[in-house]
Amino acid sequence: MLRRLYDWTMSLAAGPRARMALGAVSFAESSIFPIPPDMLLIPMVLAERTKAWTLALLCTITSVAGGLAGYAIGALLFAQIAEPILAFYGYLDAFETFKTHYNDWGAWAVLIAGVTPFPFKVITIASGATGLDLAVFTIASIIARGVRFFFVAGLLYLFGPPIRNFIEKRLGLVFTVFMVMLIAGFAAIKLL
Repeated sequence: MLRRLYDWTMSLAAGPRARMALGAVSFAESSIFPIPPDMLLIPMVLAERTKAWTLALLCTITSVAGGLAGYAIGALLFAQIAEPILAFYGYLDAFETFKTHYNDWGAWAVLIAGVTPFPFKVITIASGATGLDLAVFTIASIIARGVRFFFVAGLLYLFGPPIRNFIEKRLGLVFTVFMVMLIAGFAAIKLL
C-alpha cells in the first residue's frame, strides 16, 4: 500500500495541478494545516529536478503568505479562531507565560520554527496574538522558510537520483522516520 501511495505521489508531483497543490498546502501549513509541504515538495523535486529552485520559491512565497494569514488570525481573531486552534494543539495553557517573553525573542522563535519540524502555525498565530512587529515577523519568516525550502530543494537537486533510489529501496524506513519527526514536532508543542 505504501508503495502505491508513493508511486501515486510521484505521478501527482509531475502532474499539471502539482504546483497549485504545493502552493495551497504550503500556505495552509503556515496558518492552520498540520501536514508540512515537504510531503509534496520532495517528490516534486525528485520528479523534476530542474524545477527545484522554482518549487522552493513557490513554497517560500506561499508559506510566508500563509504565515501572514496566521499572524492575522492571532492579531484580529484571537478569541474566536486562534484560541481554539492553540487549544487543539495543546498550547493554550502555556500561552500566557509565553506571551510575556515572546516579543523580546520573537524573531528568533520565527527563525527557529521556520526551519525545524516545529509547527510553524503556532508561531505565526502567536506572533499576531502577542503583537510581534509585523516587519520583524515578515523578514524572519522569509529568511527561515527560504532557508528551509531552498535547503531541501538544493539537496534533492544535487543528490536527486541517489536520494530517490534510497527512498524507493527503503520506503518503509523513510516513512517511519518522517512520521517520528512529525510526531516529535507536535510533542515539542505539548512540552512547551
